Amino acid sequence: MHKFLRAVGFSNIKKEELEILCREIVKHPTVQKVSTDSEGNEFAELSREYGDFFGISLRGVYNEKDEFQTEYYYPYFCGTQISSHEIAEVEKHAEKESYAGICDEVKIGVTLIFYLQNVIDYLAVKENKKYMRLAEGIILGALSTEGKILLPVNKTEQQEKQKKKQSSDRNCLIAAAREGDEDAIENLTLEDMDTYSMLSRRITHEDVLSIVESYFMPYGIESDQYSILGEIMDCQLVTNNWTGENIYEMQVSCNGMMMGVCINQKDLLGEPQVGRRFKGNVWMQGSIKYMD
Repeated sequence: MHKFLRAVGFSNIKKEELEILCREIVKHPTVQKVSTDSEGNEFAELSREYGDFFGISLRGVYNEKDEFQTEYYYPYFCGTQISSHEIAEVEKHAEKESYAGICDEVKIGVTLIFYLQNVIDYLAVKENKKYMRLAEGIILGALSTEGKILLPVNKTEQQEKQKKKQSSDRNCLIAAAREGDEDAIENLTLEDMDTYSMLSRRITHEDVLSIVESYFMPYGIESDQYSILGEIMDCQLVTNNWTGENIYEMQVSCNGMMMGVCINQKDLLGEPQVGRRFKGNVWMQGSIKYMD
């Protein structure tokens, strides 16, 4: 059983029920896509939505009798906004016909690795290098099985403007440092020393989460799972139309990068509202938006 099935509303599903569900998806998919895989075989993806932007996808091949044979399945949640305009590389996983997207996003300070949702689109265009470079960006959607809601950090409008400017300036310095600019590297080092000094002073009389407003860190041993803290920009409660379980769909701004987060109401501690913060562990999925 997939660990993240509960994130899309299948928290109590049994193996026999899942098999029935998969047969139902094969008969009545919401979306059906077909392409050629890395070995030249016909490769298909059948998806069915069980609520707004979330559901289950099956991937596999059609046999000689034109019957679909499932290789694997995964729960998905599709984001609705472009999260990054950085160019993404795509790598195939060793064990099966699934792929990871990789990009260097300066906003989060680490290499972003995500489970690629639109594999069929990628397989259709991967031979056209020029077309792939024209991708408009990456749309991220994350599934979470544990999270909590935190109050926002108290700050004035002036402080908010100042923080955005500092963040923008720092991103420019990081970009310059990557190109080998020694002045930028020196400025970043001095900035880090100032930050460390400030944290050392404040930590003696303040809580960590009142100092750290947002973070994005790798979590566990799997490369596409992260621990995040970010501000909730939008939130809605929806229902899985198969099980009746309630699901929270949120737009979260994490280190200035927007992403969708989907979590079962049972697994979320607290009441999400715009302006509050979401803290949790997520499985990062994403799709590369290719130009039409």
